[in-house]
Amino acid sequence: MEGHCKLCPQCNGRACKNQIPGPGAKGIGDTAIRNYDKWKEIRINMDTLTEKREVSTAFSLFGKTFAAPFFAGPVGAVNMHYGDKYNDLEYNNILVPACKESGIAAFTGDGMDPEVMKAASIAIKEAGGLGVPTVKPWNKAMIAEKMGLVKESGAFAVAMDIDAAGLPFLKNFQPPAGSKSVEEMREIIEEAGIPFIVKGIMTPKAARKAKEAGASAIIVSNHGGRVLDQCPATAEVLEAIADEVGGTMKVLVDGGIRDGVDVFKALALGADAVLLARPFVNAVYRGEGQAVKDYVAKVQAELADTMAMCGAYALDEICKDMIWR
Repeated sequence: MEGHCKLCPQCNGRACKNQIPGPGAKGIGDTAIRNYDKWKEIRINMDTLTEKREVSTAFSLFGKTFAAPFFAGPVGAVNMHYGDKYNDLEYNNILVPACKESGIAAFTGDGMDPEVMKAASIAIKEAGGLGVPTVKPWNKAMIAEKMGLVKESGAFAVAMDIDAAGLPFLKNFQPPAGSKSVEEMREIIEEAGIPFIVKGIMTPKAARKAKEAGASAIIVSNHGGRVLDQCPATAEVLEAIADEVGGTMKVLVDGGIRDGVDVFKALALGADAVLLARPFVNAVYRGEGQAVKDYVAKVQAELADTMAMCGAYALDEICKDMIWR
């Protein structure tokens, strides 16, 4: 990854800032930095005066049970942004099965090259449908084509990263692509025919619109801070969004989450689960499938340890009283 990623001891966005190609962002790159920093400002309220029980990190989503409430986030153009050791096809062929073997699932990316989505769909199909293809907000005809691949994959859910509307290649795409109205999104969701996740929600109002369109879940996300400078961090808006629609649809979150303690904080703020993206890229490039499995085990162990030290022995026992802000 040398020459692309800065290989920092902490993946906090400070060194890469607005470096693209590379993992940087628009403007001065302050949104990616803020994503990371705001999770670290939240602290944990330790309470070990509790009856000791076995900790369970088990999580269910759309009829599937997972070992822990986190997933690998969708990443695209890995050879451009992270190094040419792998292309997107090779990356997903490593990530998807390794996540399945670890008891979680991977979200896969999309891009201008149609082979990216095709390969991701094949990888998910070979994993028994245990993956979530993430479709860009293309024009109507291209979305229909991509959804055909999703159905062939047997995926248990599908996502659309509506926040990708800010990516330059999408803004310049012809026919026009990008933002969708509630009506357009409703039509897309109805045609999908499987649980649909809208990624890129940053306000309670947007969450209500996603619910109105028929989404089964949302991902509170600013696209890793890559598409708009001076956004709030996902940690800053998660609680209000979860208060607005939590309990009526699943709420996931990403952006600057790096370890199991961060996962715990997100759950305490109202998320049902989280996505981690960049750390999984690092794992694949470092040691392929085995490194992915090691990272999943690490995050799950950190989450379980934090739960035990706060007196939460199941995910539904995690509450706001267990964090300090």
